[in-house]
Amino acid sequence: MAAETSPSISETAFSCPHCGALTTQTWFSCFVKRIDTDTRVPLLPDPEKVRTYVAEHSSRDEDGEGKKVISWADQMENGLPFTEAASSHELHSMAHLHNVFPCQCFNCKKFSLWVHDRPVFPQARLGAEPSQYLPEDVRRDFDEARSVLGISPRSAAALLRLAIQKLCTAVGEKGKNIDADIASLVKKGLDTEVQIALDSVRVIGNEAVHPGQMDLHDDTATAAELFDLVNFIADQLIGRPQKLRAIYEKLPEEKRAAIDARNAKALAPPP
Repeated sequence: MAAETSPSISETAFSCPHCGALTTQTWFSCFVKRIDTDTRVPLLPDPEKVRTYVAEHSSRDEDGEGKKVISWADQMENGLPFTEAASSHELHSMAHLHNVFPCQCFNCKKFSLWVHDRPVFPQARLGAEPSQYLPEDVRRDFDEARSVLGISPRSAAALLRLAIQKLCTAVGEKGKNIDADIASLVKKGLDTEVQIALDSVRVIGNEAVHPGQMDLHDDTATAAELFDLVNFIADQLIGRPQKLRAIYEKLPEEKRAAIDARNAKALAPPP
């Protein structure tokens, strides 16, 4: 597997911010033309209305322009930047827009957009990739935290605090007070390292949103470390039990029945 190469304005090959492939990236100059329609605002077509209009005028569509219009409307609805050749009369009224640079990935063909030397689209996601054991709602918070880490470490830390609150709920705790949930887990035999990870994310997340002794305004490094802690917590609280249960389920049924009977006898109160 090729190593990841961070996107850079001075390179022609790096890991695509869309698909992640390490491949060739093609840079483009950017030109603009003033919107001279009656509304003077950008046109965002409704694809369904476009299809209806094309269908109503299909008898006149001898050169297949209707299909091109539908394809254009679908791409507009998709919301991703794409290219379209300018007509000859449009070229004369265009101006060169400096400090804005589109860049197209050879692999997925999608564009990233840069202002000066900074990528502004798609929104960069920093921090560790989410663990496979994160529940879907927790993963959304985790990914949102990755998307804001570069511009607001405080926001990322606060979102990860919310993530561990939801993780506590996922393993049977009440989810109303993280401190109380951690105490409950400790009482049930929580591993010390998991407790330390939980409390670290909890305290740093609290410090991010309340006045305290830690200032995370520009501390991206500390906030980034929390992603690894959240993954570790998910792996230990959810992943490890799942793996152990999967192995246990492979035992012969009569063996598991004997184990269950032994455990029930050991836990029974004395006569």
